[in-house]
Amino acid sequence: MKAKYVLLMLAALCFSSSSALAQQQGEGGAGAAPPASVANTSSAGVGSPDATGVRKYLLGPGDALDLRVFNDPQFNGTYVINDEGTIEIPFIEKPIPAKCRYDREIKADIVKALTKYLVKPQISLHVSAMNSRPPAVVFGAVRAPSRVQMQRKAHLLDILAFAGGVTEGAGANIQIFHPEPLLCPEREEEDVAKPIASVAPIEATDIRYDLYSLADLKVGKPEANPVIRPGDIIIVPEASPIYITGAVRQPTGLYLRDGMSLKEAIAMVGGLQPTAKADAITIWRKKPGSVEPEKIVINFNDIRKEKAHDIPLQAYDIVDVKDNSRSLTNTLRGALMGGGVGGVTSAVSTLPFRVLY
Repeated sequence: MKAKYVLLMLAALCFSSSSALAQQQGEGGAGAAPPASVANTSSAGVGSPDATGVRKYLLGPGDALDLRVFNDPQFNGTYVINDEGTIEIPFIEKPIPAKCRYDREIKADIVKALTKYLVKPQISLHVSAMNSRPPAVVFGAVRAPSRVQMQRKAHLLDILAFAGGVTEGAGANIQIFHPEPLLCPEREEEDVAKPIASVAPIEATDIRYDLYSLADLKVGKPEANPVIRPGDIIIVPEASPIYITGAVRQPTGLYLRDGMSLKEAIAMVGGLQPTAKADAITIWRKKPGSVEPEKIVINFNDIRKEKAHDIPLQAYDIVDVKDNSRSLTNTLRGALMGGGVGGVTSAVSTLPFRVLY
């Protein structure tokens, strides 16, 4: 009797263990299928359109649509838009136009076509891959040159922010090349931005490009923030240099900012030294078509006293500030202000010797 009781207890324990194991696997064990939400997330992927929440995307050749028809899986599948801009679905006689259309418009056409075979068909349609738009490229004076996949409408400011912003060496203007034609020009919204200049191609191999002001973009002017097309090439050129040499606090090269003047450039290098010859600052400037530079002499004292207009600088200017420390006035001033006896003796010994009779 006891043996029979023990056998019954062992059987009960085995049954309860197997039931618990089966329940554990059904709730998420190693061999169980994940919940529907997890499966959708993993299949969508981080870079997929569903994960990024793309809206208002005009479709083109190469894009893929995922179709699901409820209670009738024979229509299910992923359909790629062909070069003619259509998708072909089994049992539907005519191809469905898809180029330059939104997925909701295509969905309505598919529902209409399926009414021939089904009563009140219910379908799910979403964009599963976006391959029709080439990426935009941004490089030059930006912190992170990048290739940006165009899955939504983006402006120049969006692309520059994606590239980490411009560097301190960025020039005054931004170049935007348009090597690719618009995929859907008839459905594109009008761009309010206007370039400050458009450079037409000279040779057959050249590409037209537009110029936009970086300063206007920074202050938020809409005319400086154009819509970027797929395939656009954005170049942020480095600013041209100027050079400050001679009797200044920190002789160095500077990036030429838009509208930079001589007074501003000298302030950026810490100002003039006390021994600087401020009344005869020389600017060496490149002359178009000539090897010899142009020499411009500026009285900086007059600019500081507002007796003369400030001088706008140009690319590759060399500002040379002469050192006037060997003049008689500066020599005596240095001696009196801290040169000491030795300094006075040295200064006196350099004076011309004359006899008074």
